[in-house]
Amino acid sequence: MKLGARIFKTGIAIVLSLLLAEVFELPSPIFAGIAAIFAVQPTIYRSYLSIIEQIQGNIIGAIIAVTFVLTLGNNVAMIGLAAIIVITINLKLKISNTISLSLVTLIAIMEAPGDGFIEFAIIRFLTIMLGILSAFVVNLVFLPPKYENKLYFRIANITEEATKWIRINSRHASEHTFLKKDIERIKDDLTKLNQLYLMYKEERSYFKRNTIAKMRKLVIYRHMIATTKKAIEILKRLHRFENDVTNLPEDFHLEIQHQLDYLIDRHEQIMLKFIGKVKPQTANDDDRLCLNRKELFGLFIAKQKEIDYEYDVTFFHIMQLISFIIEYDEHLDHLDVLVTSFKSYHKKENEVNIEEPVQE
Repeated sequence: MKLGARIFKTGIAIVLSLLLAEVFELPSPIFAGIAAIFAVQPTIYRSYLSIIEQIQGNIIGAIIAVTFVLTLGNNVAMIGLAAIIVITINLKLKISNTISLSLVTLIAIMEAPGDGFIEFAIIRFLTIMLGILSAFVVNLVFLPPKYENKLYFRIANITEEATKWIRINSRHASEHTFLKKDIERIKDDLTKLNQLYLMYKEERSYFKRNTIAKMRKLVIYRHMIATTKKAIEILKRLHRFENDVTNLPEDFHLEIQHQLDYLIDRHEQIMLKFIGKVKPQTANDDDRLCLNRKELFGLFIAKQKEIDYEYDVTFFHIMQLISFIIEYDEHLDHLDVLVTSFKSYHKKENEVNIEEPVQE
């Protein structure tokens, strides 16, 4: 079981909100702790957006609660009606994320009106505000997220998993059912990867120099993900059209295998080049031995004329595979240009600080 930074931040935010509530001698400090739970966010930027929305939601809940108690009372039916109105207003204002906190504020204020109700409502409102602010402080100060670190290693791990299976499958050494399950798992990992990219994109830099470098990195990471997706597409075609690939002429099959090995090696070198573990101008000894994209397509056309396909669909299956190999090669070319340019110019501003993988 992994304990991530957000779990620790939630615990710290609850403790801080409860301690501050005791320091200010606020009754029912538990509401501050509850508010802190809702306000903890994975990134500083989301925390900034969240605090604005949570304050709005808190105000909406407090105003509706006070209005209902002073005009219609606080019986069970009125609380339910007030809750419906609070939810409706939040949805109209497009701040649905704050509905839970708005309802907590509503119930906290409407639960026990009596003498000095306005003062009671203000104290409950401030107690919940204290919880929101505590969570915001924790997001700013404690355990700042390192999403670039996580993003790079998530891309590297998915790439390694996909290319490993490509090597195995191109040699007909994989077990069909097991590989199918692994492809599904890789697809799930891609969804999480896209979410991680968005979190890294949301992180804000405080200096213009860092902002420019961040924009360059975003372009590279986006293309890294796109290139990895092309590798996964090749794996899916190798798996899906396994029988068709097996029945290819041996020399053509070996050429495809050699081409894939070259592209995979090149992909690994580019990933390592980005974090400074391979020199920017490193050349691959296999460059002159592999076919370029035009030659590969020409070989495919030549071979398909020699093959007596039992079904026309086999031809289209192999054509799909060759097409994705060519696209993968094109993506690698572009990624290599981006990384080489990034590492060659403005070196100080473009420094990449990637550490060992961190636990999430």
